[in-house]
Amino acid sequence: MFDSLSEAAGCELLAKVFRARGYTIARNLQFREYGVEFHVDGWDAKARVGFEYLSSEDDDHDDLSVVEYQALMEQQRRGELSLFVIDEVEPISAADLEEQANEFLDEVEAARAARRSAGGRKAAAQKGVKPAKKAAAKKPVAKKPVVKKLAVKRVAKPAAAAKKPAAKKKPVKRKR
Repeated sequence: MFDSLSEAAGCELLAKVFRARGYTIARNLQFREYGVEFHVDGWDAKARVGFEYLSSEDDDHDDLSVVEYQALMEQQRRGELSLFVIDEVEPISAADLEEQANEFLDEVEAARAARRSAGGRKAAAQKGVKPAKKAAAKKPVAKKPVVKKLAVKRVAKPAAAAKKPAAKKKPVKRKR
């Protein structure tokens, strides 16, 4: 069994991980948005990415209520911000914390890439330009009849094979 990290050690590790991934993390800032106000442990205001290590050391559980947490998570679902929240209630090692933080940042980057590609399609549609993705989407439509033909051939073969043994049967004499 391992000892849980202190908030200070956890925040130091998280700041190191976030900075290594290219974020400009400012520490211990007052966060005031979406009707939520609390001290965030690490925050990149430009990228709108940060972390909060909840612990009893700093009375964080009182600082960030469940209602405020839910408001932040709603904004995260909308893509307005990304906040990695870790709670001391579940003990965690330094290696596990680093792994979870990297997984979180991978998810943030994947979500941003998806929004950028969706945004590019929306902008092209607004300008009246057809994006290249739509041309690629037409190719599977053209292939569907080929798939159906193969399916018909597969159905026909077993039916033909069933007729051949039936034609070769010879009458069997029964003994009385």
